Amino acid sequence: MASSGKSSSAATSKKGTAMAGANDAAKAASEDGSTTAAKPAIRIAGVTKRYRRVAQSHKFLTLKSAFVGGNLFKLLNPNEVFTALDGVDLEIQPGETFGLIGANGAGKSTLMKLVAGTTKPTEGSVAVNGKISALIELGAGFHPEISGRENVYINGIMLGLSREEIEARFDDIVAFAELEEFIDAPVKNYSSGMYMRLGFSVAIHVDPDILVIDEVLAVGDEAFVHKCLDKIGEFKRRGKTILLVTHGVDTVRRLCDRAAWVDRGKVKALGDPMRVVDRYLNWVGEQEESELARVEKQRVASAGEVAGTDAHIEIAEEAPETGEEAPYEPGRWGNQAARIEGVRFLDEASQAGHVFATGDEMTIEIAWSAAAEVNDFVFGLGLFNANGVSCYGTNTDLERFKGDALKGEGKALIHVPSLDLVGGTYYLDVAVHSRDGRPYDYHRGLYSFRVHSRYGDVGVARLGHSWEFTGGVRWKQLGGIESERDPDLARGDDA
Repeated sequence: MASSGKSSSAATSKKGTAMAGANDAAKAASEDGSTTAAKPAIRIAGVTKRYRRVAQSHKFLTLKSAFVGGNLFKLLNPNEVFTALDGVDLEIQPGETFGLIGANGAGKSTLMKLVAGTTKPTEGSVAVNGKISALIELGAGFHPEISGRENVYINGIMLGLSREEIEARFDDIVAFAELEEFIDAPVKNYSSGMYMRLGFSVAIHVDPDILVIDEVLAVGDEAFVHKCLDKIGEFKRRGKTILLVTHGVDTVRRLCDRAAWVDRGKVKALGDPMRVVDRYLNWVGEQEESELARVEKQRVASAGEVAGTDAHIEIAEEAPETGEEAPYEPGRWGNQAARIEGVRFLDEASQAGHVFATGDEMTIEIAWSAAAEVNDFVFGLGLFNANGVSCYGTNTDLERFKGDALKGEGKALIHVPSLDLVGGTYYLDVAVHSRDGRPYDYHRGLYSFRVHSRYGDVGVARLGHSWEFTGGVRWKQLGGIESERDPDLARGDDA
């Protein structure tokens, strides 16, 4: 998505700094006669990780029984092996902040566990150069029956600190986690947020060379997340290596020097975080498009007609009795004197789709047919959000079109020059009916589209507006929202 000029400049500055550092290192090496390049902080070479699927029918099977039964090789069928990572190659340099993004189940957490050393690769190798501290799973290594104080000591020792070092840092660990009142309580009584705060605090106060953080910040409250991000920023300034897994793509854009998008165990994109995030979001949009189209097809079919067939089935003439408190349920009814044959959402290039952005141009295309001439007709539509709240509605009668004759087949096109809706999923009612409201064909909630927004506003509509301030007010530029897309990001190519 779009980035500000400041963000692009910052990215360029970081790259320039990294290149300058590399040149200085090369110069120093040439002066002392050494030809050995600096080792990467993390080197992942040809890593594949497979897990055995356990079938319910033979989860208690022993090796002896498999041999006796003569079905050992059958039970080792490769179809029962799940490949979490498949030939991954990555190098992360000292002092680099590296982000990993991807959908759930893509292999990110498996990669983190390999780097942290909590599991081993099936093939390939993982080399880590430096003291590492990993926060991968919420409360990993915490014993629920003992106090937070005792868990701090146990975890600190597991991460390589001496008892004296833990004692020297103990007050800072507890203060950062904001658990002074609860540090002597059993950890089993902690909330998920308290678990996370204590685990993160221990991990960062180990003062590692390499900090590995999985998607654990998602459970923290807003204030603590900001404090964690400030701490990560401090680590960056001190030249520490950070490996960050997160679904927060804005965090990757803001913090990371490089990023990788992982999907189904493979690295799909690697390089500049702006471009990697943009390619990932494009892919997410494609997945959403496919899912929305699939669900819409099911809704239309269950409402009375399978798309792509000419079969006309019996459809109720009146709306179903649902009661005033009933939820917004999809359905179809009418006497079929005129029919709605299908609805499509078209973008500015007249391409059909289901995913749009706030401010996009959209055309709603309604295909209709009428076997016999109809002289009293109105086309209408209604827009609802995911909660069933009416967002907008209109029809040709309200807009002073008087129907004269409708016969054969054709299309009604509603052009929307700017889709000024807040982000969310929206459902469309479309109908053709008489002027007194008698339905010929009413489709309720069968068609939907999704709006993505770079803005965090709420409600229904995004109204055009601008800000103006007077007096002693000053703002910091946060690398926010631009009116135009970054041309480099629009290409979506690899760094």
